[in-house]
Formats: sequence, structure tokens, C-alpha cells
Amino acid sequence: MRLPAAFAFSLLLFGGIAHAEPIRILAAENFYGEAAIAIGGDHVSVESVIVAPGTDPHDFEPSPAVARAVADADIVIMNGAGYDHWIEDLIAATNRPERVVINVATLAGHGEGDNPHVWYDPKAMPALAAALADELAASDPGNAAGYAERRDAFLATLAPIAARVAAMKERFAGTPVVATEPVFGHMADAIGLVMQNAAFQHAIMNETEPAARDVAAMEDAIRNGTVRAVFYNAQVEDAFTRNIASLAAEAGVPLIPVTETQPEGQTFADWLVGTLAATERALADGAS
Repeated sequence: MRLPAAFAFSLLLFGGIAHAEPIRILAAENFYGEAAIAIGGDHVSVESVIVAPGTDPHDFEPSPAVARAVADADIVIMNGAGYDHWIEDLIAATNRPERVVINVATLAGHGEGDNPHVWYDPKAMPALAAALADELAASDPGNAAGYAERRDAFLATLAPIAARVAAMKERFAGTPVVATEPVFGHMADAIGLVMQNAAFQHAIMNETEPAARDVAAMEDAIRNGTVRAVFYNAQVEDAFTRNIASLAAEAGVPLIPVTETQPEGQTFADWLVGTLAATERALADGAS
């Protein structure tokens, strides 16, 4: 028996055969958008908001077009932990009780006041992949097997990150380091590095002047060689960070650049593996 057109369409939407239209996903940051594209395949349309490598996400001001995209999205992926409050405001401004919001920080066990750079936590992206595949399958059960298959394929691309972290932890756990901002903090924890002078880092991240004692402690640690490397946010420069970079160069302490946005032309895995490789070289050099 031929189904009435209206009933057939309702099956498409709710019975899980397939969505008549792609599921609309809005990702606050482009590396989360990459995961959505990889897992959703042809069944999703994905828009990422922060995509330009030079963007400072802390100071981002959304446009009316971004507000409309958030209002229209079926699934919103945000970083959380206070990193992208702007998207929380846009979500609150639209009444969409059926919209799904995925907070990556929450998935990885981080909350407000914690280090917000959660994509450097090796647990974060796998947790997002699992949660997103589950949400897509719930919305579109007819394609659940495909979402699961693509989730597993995406997780396989992340395996080199975990492998390098494990190898570096065996070699460098307990190594003292410092940073101009806590961008790499979660990854440093995963490797077992001992990150010093958190107060200086948080002051720079929050765009406040570090206390004189914290500046002195940072400078002394570099001059005295009690730290093996300095991580610095390559996207943010001011008088304090330029001074730290110059001091590290004079003292022969390796500088390791890290960024908050994914470099153009690289995948998420390429980006993190490249940063880990640079870290490994710098720590090895610092030990010699």
C-alpha cells in the first residue's frame, strides 16, 4: 500500500528513515566544526564561527549573522568553561527548547573557573565525538550506523595524539615548565609536566597586569634555568610576553609557540601532533 505523502514525510522526520533536510550544526570554534563534519557526513550542514587563525576568541563579538545561525541551529557545539560566553548569550536569547547544546568542557569534566582551553585536554575531542554521534543518532535513527562508523573513523585520526602523549609522559613527566598563558595547560597535565607560576598566566589570559612578585618569579625561573621550556601564546603579544620571550632567548630556554585557533590547512590532529612534536624537541633540547 502506498503511504500518504504527509505520513511518509513524517516518517522521514521522526521515524528515522532519513532527514528530509540536513541537521543544522553550529560550532563556536572550527576544530569542533571539523568533528561535526567528519561524523555527520552528508546528513549535516555545519557552520563554524571562529575560523580565522588570528582571531582572539576571548574578545570575539558575534555579528547579527552569527546570532541568526545560532537561532536556526538544531545542535550547537560550544567550548564552555567561560571561554565562549557570547554563544551562551545568543542561545539564551532564542526560545528553542528542542535545540541540543553540547558543552565540550562539561563533557571533559571541566567547569566555570577552570582552564578554558579544553581542546588541549586529550579527553575532550573523543568525548565530543561520542556525544555528537549519540545526538545525531537520536535525531536521525535511520542513519545511526553511519554516524557510529564515522565517529570511529574520526577517533582513529586522534589516536596519534594519545600515542605521542603517552610516549612523552614516560620521558618527560615531572619536567618543570612555565607559560605566558595557560593555553597548553591541559596537555601539559596529561604529559605530566610541572607547570609553574599559574598566577602570571591567568593574569595575562584575563588581560590584567600580573603582580610584581609573579613577574619576578617568572623571570627568575627563566634566568636560573629552573624551567626547561616556556610555552607562549603566539596569537597574543604585549610588553610582558615580549619581555618573557626575550629573556628566554637570552637564557637559552626553548620557546614553544601554541595557538588558540586551528592553523589554516591543518586538521585538528595535525595541529596537536605538530605542537606535541615541537614540545618534545624543545624539552629534549632543554635537557641537553
